[in-house]
Amino acid sequence: MQPRFDINAVEPDSFKAIMGLEMYVQKSGIDKRYIDLVKIRTSQINGCAYCVDMHTKEARKAGFSDQWIALIAVWKESALYDEKERAVLNWAESLTNISVTGVPDADYEQLRKHFGEAEIAKLTTAISTINVWNRMALALRLQHPIDHRTVPAAA
Repeated sequence: MQPRFDINAVEPDSFKAIMGLEMYVQKSGIDKRYIDLVKIRTSQINGCAYCVDMHTKEARKAGFSDQWIALIAVWKESALYDEKERAVLNWAESLTNISVTGVPDADYEQLRKHFGEAEIAKLTTAISTINVWNRMALALRLQHPIDHRTVPAAA
């Protein structure tokens, strides 16, 4: 699979608009833990290898454990995540799968137990922003770097 084109080179105003959303998210005051959860889980759902690679590396660099990162994909089956993290992950899934979920009141109420309206607005913007990035990366066929290929040890 080959990348299609560089959006920043072809249409820099489009790239700047998305980057404006990203800068808002980064400066919004949302705890990095929740931003990383949102970016990783949303990218997993959307099947964006480029973004999963980028955001898991960022989370690792920020000090999150390999286990915390690896189990995001199966968070419902893991006791690792606290109630607040679970509410964020649930909200990210609900919004990302909006055509299926319709974003039910129960998902909103779960989030509201832990966050005020301003924080929910910021989290919703973060989820919407990573969905935009995922769609752009997939449409443009962005390729993640291959750090090294691992060969399993002989048994």
